[in-house]
Amino acid sequence: MVYYTDDIHGEATKILNFISRFQIKQDDMIVILGDAGFNYYGDSRDKNLKQQLNEQGVPILSIHGNHEMRPHSLPYYAETEWRGGVVYKEKTFPNLLFAKDGEIFNLDGMQTIGIGGAYSVDKYYRLQHGLRWFADEQPSQERRLESMLRRC
Repeated sequence: MVYYTDDIHGEATKILNFISRFQIKQDDMIVILGDAGFNYYGDSRDKNLKQQLNEQGVPILSIHGNHEMRPHSLPYYAETEWRGGVVYKEKTFPNLLFAKDGEIFNLDGMQTIGIGGAYSVDKYYRLQHGLRWFADEQPSQERRLESMLRRC
């Protein structure tokens, strides 16, 4: 079974409670549709979040949001094939996967494409208030075109 949720912004409690309450198994999967928060701070807070969720043993696929660093820009992620597409994965947290933009995955018999990021309407607010903003959080025109061409 595939379960979907939206932006958790680094807050794992609801997912942990959901896994426990409904006894989600290793052959199930959770898809986070942007802003997982796994790569927001770039420090131990991210690592602790990843550890908590990875320990559940349930695969979690994240589609990149516009409030986190892209995994392709971080040295500890490697590309690997998964369910017909390419994902980014850390050796330390093998249950946490990030979809590579434009890749098509087989999720429970359904062909699913993942393209993440968005225009950050809060960019200037975040910069003014000392909050994190990442130049690559929104897909470039080249990345959008590349994703469109890969689907054809």
